[in-house]
Amino acid sequence: MSPNVMPFAVIFVVAVVFFGWSAFKRFRLITLGKADNRFNELGKRFWNMLFYAFGQRRVVARPFGINHFILFWCFMILLIANAEFLLNGLFPEYIDLALLPSGLYYALSLIFDLVSLFAFLAVIVAVIRRLAFPPPNMDAHSRDAFVIISLVGALMLAFFGLHASEIAHGLEPAASYMPVSGFIARTVFAGLPLPMLAWLIFIFWWIHAIVLLGFLNYLPYSKHMHIMTAIPNCFFKSLDKVTTQPREEFKKESVFGVGQVDYFPWKGLFDSYSCTVCGRCSDICPATSTGKELNPRLVIHDIKENLFHNGPLLVKGEKTTLPLIGAGCEGSVSEASIWACTTCAACMEVCPVFIEHVPRIVDMRRDLVEMRAKFPEELLSFFENMEQRSNPWGIAPAERTKWASGIDVKPFESGKTEYLFFVGCYGAFDARSRRVTLALSRILNAGGISWGILGKDEFCCGDSLRRLGNEFAFDRMARDSIKMFQERGVKKIITQCPHCYNTLKNDYRQYGAELEVVHHTELINTLIQEGKLKLNGAKNLGKLVFHDSCYLGRYNLIYDAPRQALATATGQHPVEMERHHDKSFCCGAGGGRMWLEESVGKRINVARVEEALQENPDTVCVCCPYCMTMFEDGLKDKDADAKVQVLDLAEIVDKTL
Repeated sequence: MSPNVMPFAVIFVVAVVFFGWSAFKRFRLITLGKADNRFNELGKRFWNMLFYAFGQRRVVARPFGINHFILFWCFMILLIANAEFLLNGLFPEYIDLALLPSGLYYALSLIFDLVSLFAFLAVIVAVIRRLAFPPPNMDAHSRDAFVIISLVGALMLAFFGLHASEIAHGLEPAASYMPVSGFIARTVFAGLPLPMLAWLIFIFWWIHAIVLLGFLNYLPYSKHMHIMTAIPNCFFKSLDKVTTQPREEFKKESVFGVGQVDYFPWKGLFDSYSCTVCGRCSDICPATSTGKELNPRLVIHDIKENLFHNGPLLVKGEKTTLPLIGAGCEGSVSEASIWACTTCAACMEVCPVFIEHVPRIVDMRRDLVEMRAKFPEELLSFFENMEQRSNPWGIAPAERTKWASGIDVKPFESGKTEYLFFVGCYGAFDARSRRVTLALSRILNAGGISWGILGKDEFCCGDSLRRLGNEFAFDRMARDSIKMFQERGVKKIITQCPHCYNTLKNDYRQYGAELEVVHHTELINTLIQEGKLKLNGAKNLGKLVFHDSCYLGRYNLIYDAPRQALATATGQHPVEMERHHDKSFCCGAGGGRMWLEESVGKRINVARVEEALQENPDTVCVCCPYCMTMFEDGLKDKDADAKVQVLDLAEIVDKTL
C-alpha cells in the first residue's frame, strides 16, 4: 500500500538523483589512479566474489563474524523486500507481492518476517558488542557506526510496525504466515480503532520510506561505504598471493613511488573505499600491538580521506593541498607509520575484503627514498654498503666463501651441477648463520645432492632494498643477478633464507627469470621422506617449539614441510605457539626492519619471545636467519640463564645424521 503516490514519486526521484550524483562524485575519483588490470580471468574472479564476499569466508573466521554473516545475508534477502516496497510505492496497481501466486507470496512473507527479526537481533548484538566488548583496534563508539546501526534497526522496526498494523486492520492476506508481525499485532495493536490503525499504517510506511532512502544517500558519505564496494573488491582481488611489489619503469623524468594519491593504482584507491573498519588488520599487526605509530586500518583510511580532499582538485587539473605523507593530520600518512611496517602481510591475510596494505606502504617508501631522500639515518650506510659491495655490512665479496674454509665446497658449473646453493648475505657473513650454512651443506652432501656456489660472485638478492623502497638499487641488483644466472646456466636454486627464497622465486619472475627455487625446509623434508638421509634421532632438544617465518609461511604457504621434517627427524611433533601458521606473529625483522632501530614501544622480537616462553620450551626451531637473530637477541632479555636454545631446522636435522 502506498499512502500517496505523487509525493513519494517526487521524494524518490530526488533521493535517487542525489544518490546517483553522490556515487558519481565518489567513484569518479577512483579513475584518477594508475592502470591496473583486474578484469582478467573473469571466471576465477566471480568465484572469488561468491566465496569470499557472499560466502563471507574470512568474516566467519572470527568469533563475532557470524553476527556480521547473519546481518549481511539478512540485508541481501531484504533487498528484494525493499525493492518491492519502493516500486510498489510508485506503481501500487502493478507491482505488489500480493499479486504473486498465493503459495509464493505466503513463503516470501514468512521469509521476510523472520529475516527482519534476525536482522534486528543482529543489530542488538552489534550494539552490545560495541558498548560492552569493544575490540581494541576498532573505533567501536564512532557516531558513524551507530548512525548506520540505528538506521538498520529503524528499518526493521518500521517493517514490523507497518505489517503489524496491516494485520490488525485486516488488510494483510498473509497474516498467518508472518509470526513476528502477527504477534505484535495481537499484543500491541489489538483493540485499536480502525482509523488509528490506518494512521499507523500511514506513519510506519513513511518512516520506512524515509529511512530507506536516507540510508541509501548516507552511504556515500559514511565510513560504511564498504557496503557498496566490498563485494566488487573481492571480485577485483589479486588472483595470485601478493608476494611481491609492482615494478617501477625507470625512465627519464619519471615519478617513482607514490607521493601523491593519484599515483596509486586505481585498485589501491578502491581498496580505501572498501575498508570495513573491522580492525582485524590492526589487531594482528606486530607494529600496532607493540605500541608503534603504524595502524594498517588508519593508513587505508588516510588514503581515502586524502583522495576525498585532493581528488576534486585533481579532477579540475589543480594542485593538491593536503600532502599524502607527513602532514600530521587526518588524510596524511605519517613517516613513522610508513617505516614501522615489517611487511609481514598479516594484515592482508586477515582482511575480509582483500585490501593490499603492504604494497601501498612500500609505494610510499619508494617516494620517500627515491624522490625525497628522506629515510631513517641508519639506512644511509646500509644503502651505501649494498650499492658498493652488495651486502648489508660492506664486507669484501671475497669473504663470502670464508664459511667454507673447513669443508670441500665446489663452485657451480653449468651442465655439471644441478643446484646452485644461494648462500645469501646472512648465511655467508653472519657468524651464527654460518653454522646453519655448514649444517645444510652436510645435509646436501649426505642426501647426494649435486650442488655448488657462486662464491664471491654472488650478489645480495635485494629483498631489503625493495621492501625499504630503494627500487632503483634493487632493479640494478636483480638485473645483474639474473644476467649471471643466465650466463652460468643456473636453473635450480636452494636457499636457506625465506627472504632470498621469496625474492628469487617471485620478485625475479617480473624480470623474466624462470627459476626453480626451493627452500631448504622443503628439500630437507623431501630427502627425509624419500629415505635419502640416515637419521639416528636428535638429542638434547627437550621440548621443541616451532616459529613460522612470515616470508616462508604467509608469503609462500610453506607450513607443513618443516613440521614434517622435525617430526620425522626428532620423533616428536613441535609444540605450536598461540599464534602459528597463517596467524603467526612476526619476529620484527622483515621489510628491512632488520637494519633499523626499534625505539618506540615494546620490541617486536621480545613480544614474540615472550609468546614462545609461555610454552616452556627447551628449543625454539626457526627456518630463517632473520628470525634466528631476533629470537636470540630477545632471549638475552627474557632468558637470563640461557636455558632456551634457538636452532635452525638444518641444525636439528644435522644433529640426527
